[in-house]
Amino acid sequence: MGDTRRRLSQLALTARGGRDPDISGLAVDSRLVREGFLFAALPGSRVHGGDFIQYALRMGASAILTDAEGARIAAAELAASQAALVVVEDPRQTLALTAALWFGAQPATMVAVTGTNGKTSVSTFVRQIWTELGHDAVNLGTTGVEGAWTAPLAHTTPEPITLHRCLAEAVANGVTHAAMEASSHGLEQRRLDGVVLKAAGFTNFTQDHLDYHETFEAYFAAKAGLFRRVLPPDGVAVINMDDPKGAEMRAIAAARGQNVLTVGRGPCDLSLTNQRFDATGQDLLFSWRGKAYQARLDLIGGFQAENILLACGLVIASGGAPERVFETLPHLGTVRGRMQLAATRANGAAVFVDYSHTPDAVATALRALRPHVMGRLVAIVGAGGDRDPYKRPLMGKAAVENADIVIITDDNPRSEDPALIRAAVMQGAPGATEVGDRAEAILRGVDTLEPGDALLICGKGHETGQVVGDQVLPFDDVEQASIAVAALEGRLA
Repeated sequence: MGDTRRRLSQLALTARGGRDPDISGLAVDSRLVREGFLFAALPGSRVHGGDFIQYALRMGASAILTDAEGARIAAAELAASQAALVVVEDPRQTLALTAALWFGAQPATMVAVTGTNGKTSVSTFVRQIWTELGHDAVNLGTTGVEGAWTAPLAHTTPEPITLHRCLAEAVANGVTHAAMEASSHGLEQRRLDGVVLKAAGFTNFTQDHLDYHETFEAYFAAKAGLFRRVLPPDGVAVINMDDPKGAEMRAIAAARGQNVLTVGRGPCDLSLTNQRFDATGQDLLFSWRGKAYQARLDLIGGFQAENILLACGLVIASGGAPERVFETLPHLGTVRGRMQLAATRANGAAVFVDYSHTPDAVATALRALRPHVMGRLVAIVGAGGDRDPYKRPLMGKAAVENADIVIITDDNPRSEDPALIRAAVMQGAPGATEVGDRAEAILRGVDTLEPGDALLICGKGHETGQVVGDQVLPFDDVEQASIAVAALEGRLA
């Protein structure tokens, strides 16, 4: 599992001059390099990893993996060292493949899902279905590693060394099935390129991360990399055809020779034909290749049915028997921080928490909640700092167009002035109330609730901290909702 030494050539790497040293470990952070390590000096958005080669060499690195620019930056230090130098055109992809070889194990059945919204829900539902079918399964992503084995993750799609160490540890703990979230950043940076997938899914494509990708075209191209590059030709692509980009993603998958399983409300392999909503969930009518099925979901939100069917498609595409897959649906539970019931007032009004942090996600969540609500719909919305600024007024607009009462508050301001972020959101939300303090905003939102009403707290979902400056302050929307209800109803000691 990566704890033995290997020759450089055993990792499918060829160094200049034919050097073939023993490798004792891998690192992308020069501070973590130990004697005999391979250090990957990768190009970055602000600095090149080549700037840190000198430090890796001082720490005892026996090999350096980089591109021509990295080799140029550290030419003098490399010339004076005995370290092997591996220069490749795409060091990020090479590192991913190297990490897969180094750790040497990943669950036998793996799937990945990409899209702007729904990745966590779909991957969690896949894991829940597998578990119901008797498999030792996990899902990896925004909420860490959950399921038969658990572990924290710092990123939705971790860098390759962390990812493959995690996958190997999962196997060592008996995990046979894993569902991954494939973020656009992770795909762009080739983090998944060493993962062996049986199937991959596409949820949807809407505005997000334009601070990183700059254009919609670049953002879509990053997501399409899951099918263009990562999923092998003998894999199965599961595509949501309801999304405007579904047809294009289907064509990309088909061009690679992948089998395509379509999901949607129209004519598809797995087709949602009807939904009926009530206060605690929904009933679904759907068909699998022409045969009708009915199932109960104890889940709030119409879009949950779309996520569930995409998850079913991924399980079927990776070997699950359709009839048995559909039998699991009544047993599936709410995904943490996704349309999660956080508290209920004595008058019956409900408070929900959702991770919706894009304009489309806010609109989708509110529209999905509406059929379950007899009274007014109240929304609390904010936007994160140091992220795509263009979506802020659009988030405000999505809220006022789909809720009866809107409160604009802080999300994770990070290094930005929270008041300026709120002002940008307020530009798109005429008539909304601005309350900077998030706890106060939640208290006010809960206080407005009358019988039949519902409150949706958007943005942070499962998160348990609020990022202000360089600090992470304890803050949990679910906990705050419970505290607000208790305080207003005199239940706090």
